[in-house]
Order: sequence, then C-alpha cells, then structure tokens
Amino acid sequence: MSFRDGPHWPHEAYCAAAEAEIAAYAAALADAPPGVDVPSCPGWTAAELTRHLGGVHRWARGLVATRAQEAAGRREMGVTWPDDDADLGPWFAEGGRDLLTALRDAGPDEPVWTWGDGGTAGWWARRMLHETAVHRCDLDLALGRAARVPAGVAVDGVGELLANLRAAAAFSPNVKELRGAGTLTFAAADAGARWNVRFTADGFTAERADGPAPADATASVTGAAADLYLFAWGRRAPGDPALAFTGDAALVALFAGNAAVQ
Repeated sequence: MSFRDGPHWPHEAYCAAAEAEIAAYAAALADAPPGVDVPSCPGWTAAELTRHLGGVHRWARGLVATRAQEAAGRREMGVTWPDDDADLGPWFAEGGRDLLTALRDAGPDEPVWTWGDGGTAGWWARRMLHETAVHRCDLDLALGRAARVPAGVAVDGVGELLANLRAAAAFSPNVKELRGAGTLTFAAADAGARWNVRFTADGFTAERADGPAPADATASVTGAAADLYLFAWGRRAPGDPALAFTGDAALVALFAGNAAVQ
C-alpha cells in the first residue's frame, strides 16, 4: 500500500486556500486568449484547460452536495459546458462558487464517495485545492508567467499526491509502471520536509520522514517546496535547474515519467 497523509489543515483552511486558487485562476483566465497553447498540458488550449477544471469543480460539487456514496460521472452530476469560449469566465466563476458552498455546507467529516483513500467531504476540499493550484500554474506558464505556489500549499500537496497516487492508477494507467528497485527521496529545503518513495517489484510505498535522507536512498530531488510540488505533478522535468538531482537518474526518470496524474 502507499500511505495515509492528512488532511492536515482545518477544513476551512482548505476551503479558503481553494477559494484563493479559484480566484487566481479566474484572474489569469481573463488575460488568456482561449486558443493559447498550454505547454504543460500537451494538446490543450486555455479554453480546454478551463473546461476540464470547471467540469471537475462541478463534478466534485455534485458529489459533495448529494452526499454521493458511490462513483458517479460528470453527466450524472448534471455537469454541462458552455459552447462559446466567451462564456467560459462566468461559467468557471459560478462553478467555483458553487463548489465552495457545497464544501463549506458539508463540513470535513460528511461521508462522500472519493476516488482516493478518504471517503469524506474533507478529502474533496483538499483535492480541489491541489487540482486548482496545479492547473492555475498551467495557465500561468501558458501566459509566460512564473508558476508560484505558497510553501505550505506545496508541502501539503506533495503529501496529497503521494497518498492518492496508487488509487489514481484507475484513470492514469501509467502509475502502474511505478515499480522497480531503489529509494527516491524528496526534500523541501525551505520547509524542513522530506518524503521517501521506495520501489519494489510490486509497486511502491511512500512515507513522510522529515530529517536526514535514509541511508538506503538511491536518488534524491532537493529544492524549494514549490519546485518539488511542480516536479511531483510533472510541471518540472528531471534536470530542471530549480532543483538539485543526485544519484540514480533512471529512478528519477521513472517517477517523473509515470507519476503525473492524467
């Protein structure tokens, strides 16, 4: 199995952070031509990215608002998308508001179906924070801007990714390729946080283990929490000068090539 990690923050803190990211995405969207390419999401334009993220917001809102106890698709949750790109801004903003209302009304402990290990509305608050933050970074990068992530959000997000990564294989089959031998350690130098990912023939395990790197570390990635977050989510590549890479480059490439959830 992988590992359980959080949620670590109060429910309202996740909701407030998600609200800030939704607002930041909306502001960037106002500056983005609908047809601009999004290099970190190959094949997508800003309009397609927005339809994706806005659709996820509406889907999650539907699951939480109805207290869904089993999987249900976007259409089942009543998600619709605008035909005209000119309507994307208001549509996105409305969906974000409705999502936040549903999350706050539910509270952290209300049972709700989740695709990862959680089963509560609180899981969705955390998931929507990071879904939005990563795609806000995508839109910033498409506009030629720096992708900035608060250190606290980034530390929480690395743990959230690792905690849900095995479950993500249900819709990102590449995750099943995360197997082999060796230990890859991630260190957030500005936050005193470390994660160890151990690969075996059957898959991988992960742990949060702040402090020195383990003696059996085969490779390491070190840098600011925000840059680790972007690397973990496939927005920084092996060898990126913002990060320090040591040890087995093939192990780093194995993670980078298969961990980015599609």
